Amino acid sequence: MINDPFNLAADFVKEWVSDKTYVEAYTSGSTGSPKLIRLKKSDMLISAKATCEIFDIKCGSKLYLPLSAEYIAGKMMVVRALASGADLYVDKPSNNHCGSYCNKFDLAAIVPSQIDGFLNNTPKNYCRQLIVGGGSVSVKQRYKLLCRTDIKSFSTYGMTETCSHVALSAISPDLEPNVYKALPGITFSLDKRGCLIINAPAFSFRQLVTNDTAELISSTSFILTGRIDNVINSGGIKIHPEKVEAAIDAIIPYPFYITWRFSDKWGKEAVLVIENSETTAFDTSEILMKMRERLPHEQCPKEIIVLNEFKRTSSGKIIRAHL
Repeated sequence: MINDPFNLAADFVKEWVSDKTYVEAYTSGSTGSPKLIRLKKSDMLISAKATCEIFDIKCGSKLYLPLSAEYIAGKMMVVRALASGADLYVDKPSNNHCGSYCNKFDLAAIVPSQIDGFLNNTPKNYCRQLIVGGGSVSVKQRYKLLCRTDIKSFSTYGMTETCSHVALSAISPDLEPNVYKALPGITFSLDKRGCLIINAPAFSFRQLVTNDTAELISSTSFILTGRIDNVINSGGIKIHPEKVEAAIDAIIPYPFYITWRFSDKWGKEAVLVIENSETTAFDTSEILMKMRERLPHEQCPKEIIVLNEFKRTSSGKIIRAHL
């Protein structure tokens, strides 16, 4: 049963039950303009059944969806419900409000920008399991999720082309936050660039070469280190922005990212960009000092730049831009 009082998923349900063997979906647009692609329904069913197996979703289970059904995360929650016989409760996407229903849920799917709203509006023991996708989970967000011991939370790795996630990372004090484990039937390898290759023999695409750099632990687990197209070559030193961001996340109370600008001396140099819309003067000297304490000299951003507002995708993911 699909509970959709605002008809937010109605168009996708019609598309799913149509005679077409595929559905149309847009990519996230975080590394360029969103692209319209076709996904085979048979692939989506394989993915849905694997997720239902992992999270023990079956007939009578309850799923919660506060995401748009126009994108893959929302579409796949609908497919999981239809494939398993679970009851799906569709809510309006929002960062500030998340939890219109008074049901207890077996699985909910959100993006990182919804974490605060979801936790604030979900009573204790009302959600058994939570998957967070569409962007990285910060140290502060990870701590908030860990404080909710009644919820088993997972960060996801995947993309539109793979019908949502192909690996999960349990948000647990016993594991590194970026250790991902494959869904059933999925394995991983690396190409010559050190980028992840997704091997999925049961899917129609069979294999997908990504631009995500990783450290392979085994054929079914890896540590995600960043994106090859984000790497900054500064005077021959390769700087991985995602690694730098993880190292300084705890000292910056605002949204931020590491990017680059051209340099006469180094070719490219790293800079830190912070989002802060406050009208009062923003003192960056303390942050710069703390960064120098935590980072090797060659990894430290040369300057801090403050912007009023970042560009974001529809899922809330920051769109990086060089300066």
